[in-house]
Amino acid sequence: MGVVSPESVGFSSERLSRVNKFMQGYIDKGKLASGLTMLARRGEVFHFEPYGVLDLDSGAPVERDTIFRFYSMTKPITSVAVMMLYEEGCFALDDPVGKFIPELASMKVYDGMGETGMRLVEQRQPITVRHLLTHTSGLSYGFHQDSPVEEMYRKANITPPDGTLQEMVEKLGRLPLVTQPGMKWRYSFATDVLGYLVEVVSGVSFDRFLKDRIFMPLGMPDTSFYAPEEKLHRLATVYGASANGGIAPLHNDLVDRHARAHTLFSGGGGLVSTASDYMRFCRMLLNGGVLGDARLLAPKTVEMMRSNHLTEDMRPFAVGQSNASDTKGCGFGLGFRVVMDIAQHGIIGSNGIYSWGGAASTVFWIDPQEELIAILLTQFMPSSHYALRREFQIATYQALME
Repeated sequence: MGVVSPESVGFSSERLSRVNKFMQGYIDKGKLASGLTMLARRGEVFHFEPYGVLDLDSGAPVERDTIFRFYSMTKPITSVAVMMLYEEGCFALDDPVGKFIPELASMKVYDGMGETGMRLVEQRQPITVRHLLTHTSGLSYGFHQDSPVEEMYRKANITPPDGTLQEMVEKLGRLPLVTQPGMKWRYSFATDVLGYLVEVVSGVSFDRFLKDRIFMPLGMPDTSFYAPEEKLHRLATVYGASANGGIAPLHNDLVDRHARAHTLFSGGGGLVSTASDYMRFCRMLLNGGVLGDARLLAPKTVEMMRSNHLTEDMRPFAVGQSNASDTKGCGFGLGFRVVMDIAQHGIIGSNGIYSWGGAASTVFWIDPQEELIAILLTQFMPSSHYALRREFQIATYQALME
């Protein structure tokens, strides 16, 4: 992939070097093992820099084709798959999901604690496809501490690597919703449910649908639900903070599933990919649903996806246990966070930026106003530990001169 000069697309090379400086600083201080940043404007890549090593023990350097766990950066891809089926007339956004997934049709809703335990009430309105796309379904992830339903999630083992999406929705269907559908934003297994919706509606397994309808047409050969054996040497190791102040490799189901074949294809967090592959996906979105000869979506569909769908009382919203400071001035579309008020947001950029990040501190954003795409990849958990995403955005935009 060719890389043009920053000046040719309106950036200052001198000021852009601050991206390299801040990323290399994390590596040099032992806070990160690996990193990669990639920027493109007006269809041209003008910055593509690897940092550090795939694995501290092996010392193998990060390359441009290094494979990273993308976790929740899978969600926009799943959302695109859903909207492709929406365009084909398979469902309306406000169709009840129970029409296609009966297991979710009659879930009860948590309504506080009573004398004999949890109070459960009926849904005031059914969960819809739009609710799933906007994380307003009432489902959750199980990592909050504000409801006894969360503990039920943690005990249910909802997405074991060798399970299936059908088994996942059966487990979810036996749990209460945390809130009434359509009332609050809450990060959840909603996008995993959408992966199963794709299976049900298309009649094709979710992994096959993504490969045949998105990855192959866009030219994304390294994007899949796990790194096959012949590519394992390119898969970066995930690290977390160690007791001695350094970093240590992490090993658990959430991490190790991406290094072997498995059967639960998580639409919410299952994909591994490369910067180049994901850049092609982002270019398709920035181009209004098309890349080269591959037309996945219509421009108006992409426009609706990157529009805010949340009511004012749902904003700002918080991901996990963090506060909502990162989402000030933002709404949420059909699969993305959307910047609505850049002044309130407080991080330089543009109104209309849409973006999302992954659990291992990855992030991407697309700025239609500036025709700019940005990708930051690393493998460190939790993603809230460092201010990487904010620092990357500031370092990028302070180098934009025209």
